[in-house]
Amino acid sequence: MPKLDLRDLPSVNDVLDRLSPAARRLPHPLVVAEVRYAIDAARSAIKVGDTSPQPLESAVEAALAQWTKTSQRHVINATGVVLHTNLGRAPLAPFPVLSGYSNLEYSLETGERGARDVHVAKLLEAILGRPAVVVNNGAAALFLILNELAMGGEAIVSRGELIEIGDGFRIPEIMQRSGAVLHEVGTTNRTNIDDYRDAIDDRTRVLLRVHPSNFRMTGFTARPALSELVQLGRERGIPVYEDLGSGCIVDLRPFGVDEPRAPDSLAAGANLISFSGDKLLGGPQAGIIAGDAELVTRVRRNPLFRALRQDKLFYQAMETTLRHIVLEEFDCIPTLRMIRMTAQEIRRRAEALVGRARGNLRIRDGHSVIGGGATPEQALSTCLIVVDGKSAIAEERRLRFNDPPIIARIERDRVVLDLRTVFPEEEEALVQALS
Repeated sequence: MPKLDLRDLPSVNDVLDRLSPAARRLPHPLVVAEVRYAIDAARSAIKVGDTSPQPLESAVEAALAQWTKTSQRHVINATGVVLHTNLGRAPLAPFPVLSGYSNLEYSLETGERGARDVHVAKLLEAILGRPAVVVNNGAAALFLILNELAMGGEAIVSRGELIEIGDGFRIPEIMQRSGAVLHEVGTTNRTNIDDYRDAIDDRTRVLLRVHPSNFRMTGFTARPALSELVQLGRERGIPVYEDLGSGCIVDLRPFGVDEPRAPDSLAAGANLISFSGDKLLGGPQAGIIAGDAELVTRVRRNPLFRALRQDKLFYQAMETTLRHIVLEEFDCIPTLRMIRMTAQEIRRRAEALVGRARGNLRIRDGHSVIGGGATPEQALSTCLIVVDGKSAIAEERRLRFNDPPIIARIERDRVVLDLRTVFPEEEEALVQALS
């Protein structure tokens, strides 16, 4: 390629004339903007000593091609992390996307305006045994509850539960924004019921318990049981609110996952609970609020509820997920199916896949994780496909640039693939990529 200097840079019109017909059919202002950007980039490259920049026509057409593609793409999750935060957390069960109009807020029975809550309210109450509403995520649920119950008053919480929930969001900061005053009790590692009792005064509005769903403290630690907080709340006439974090609905203990179940917290007497929809529930992103009918109604009527409410696509996805739970069709929910999958089942799939691929592959035992800030230090036995004989970094990158992208993990300087999080219909793409 001949070396260039600044005098060799073409005009915008010269580059436009050399573009392919397909590129020139795109909106003219968009094409011109990309041409100018490419010329400016080439000029900057030459100024720093790069006299062989990428041909301008190629740079422009590559940039224009990106405008015709969606940014969000289907990827194959072969990491074994079931709730992969960077890959959308819970993979959704197929749900009908209703094009055109729908009865989102319209009662077909009365012909009058309705409420969008009805599409999931009955299902949630059947699962939880209490009225429930939904907002757009777990942090929003925490914020809204404290704003309604404790704005201008105090929320008593253990110092050991003032956690960070990811991406720099911290429980104390969310609480303060809600208008509630934090009243911290106990120490980082030990809090007892008398710490709560001694802190109660005429400004106390709620007793808050935060489940440490994304970390574990061990050693010389203590925290009151939920039943103790409930008893104290009843004695003093103060509601008890438990933020459950990941929010397990189905009993997963037989499959190695020991997380508190949302219905159990309500049965123990918590006045309000909140938990995520896109973790162990296996649905779309949401903050689910459930509990005493009076308190749920207050939260629902808070003006901020409208700012935090969900849209029509959410209700279609969540209704599908909840209906599967009510009907006990657990294998129809990908997250629950993946968690319940045995290591023996994964081994059979791995052996069949390795037998079809021509790569330098072997199989060994390993572990999957739930991920998504749920069930720390709880792993699931699995079977891994190990890619041998290549640079792990280069192989991981090659798989990531595959079509569709395959997201793997590196372990012991080898790329490993865990079929727990790979859908059966995705296996052929793995075979082709590994071959």
